Amino acid sequence: MTNDTLMDHSDNPVTVSIARRAKAGKEKLYEDWLHSISEVATKFPGHQGVHILKPSAKTGGEYVLIVGFSSYAHQKEWEESDVRQRFLDELEEKDLVEGPADIKKVSGLEFWFTLPEVPAHARPNQHKMALVLLVVVFFIIYATHLVAGAWLATLEPALRIALMVFVQVLLMTYVIMPNVTRLFKAWLFK
Repeated sequence: MTNDTLMDHSDNPVTVSIARRAKAGKEKLYEDWLHSISEVATKFPGHQGVHILKPSAKTGGEYVLIVGFSSYAHQKEWEESDVRQRFLDELEEKDLVEGPADIKKVSGLEFWFTLPEVPAHARPNQHKMALVLLVVVFFIIYATHLVAGAWLATLEPALRIALMVFVQVLLMTYVIMPNVTRLFKAWLFK
């Protein structure tokens, strides 16, 4: 997604994924660097969390840093900050990674519809995203009700809703949406 596209959705949250391959023998140093920059990023306005994926078959052998911000303006503030630039300079000085970073930015619900093999600028139709999300959310809520409905009914409403939202978001982000997006890739990105 280009910065111009993000500007059209400037009030939406922005998620940035940065994939890099650590040089052989420097993996521990790179992991330390990732944890340090992540800790500093959490202090910036609008920061909504960070995840570090270690190299695996799913990441193509690369480390993937995923950082969320509440808006394009907050993400841009971090991206253009002097402290971030110092970290990037340190990364270059210590020669920890191979080649350039693969950076993808998405805003709003598009995060759930991203695949490594799909170009960063490709976006599914909003109507298709809404339809897929309606079906997925319905089945998650329905399955949760079938499996734990009796137990959930004993909880206070706020706690019950919080637990359901927590489970739903985790399942959608890490389990369901990557698989659903892959399954319907041809239709979504047509």
